Amino acid sequence: QVQLVESGGGLVQAGGSLRLSCAASGRAFTYYVVGWFRQPPGKEREFVAYIRWRGGYTDYTDSVKGRFTISRDNAKNTVYLQMNNLKPEDTADYYCAAGPTGSWSPGSFPSWGQGTQVTVSS
Repeated sequence: QVQLVESGGGLVQAGGSLRLSCAASGRAFTYYVVGWFRQPPGKEREFVAYIRWRGGYTDYTDSVKGRFTISRDNAKNTVYLQMNNLKPEDTADYYCAAGPTGSWSPGSFPSWGQGTQVTVSS
């Protein structure tokens, strides 16, 4: 089992930036894919981005391409989501998750963090 702890959420004005962190620990997490998902108020959880720990391959949903960047720090066992040019529609609870394969489906990720709230004001 992989343990994940998110941090870095908060309130920001439109056009601003935030960096979310996901600290990972546990069994063999370096073989995993780490993804970021978000759940806007009253909506279903949706894919944002993922990164393969080995090799560093990344994938993004279209709405965040060019604004968000997912990266990892091997020494700190941490995955980051740098979010720039934030928009009010980015407001959501953000979750990191770990799983054995890259996927846009939340069901493919068995391990989840507790979430961190991001609010973007207009």
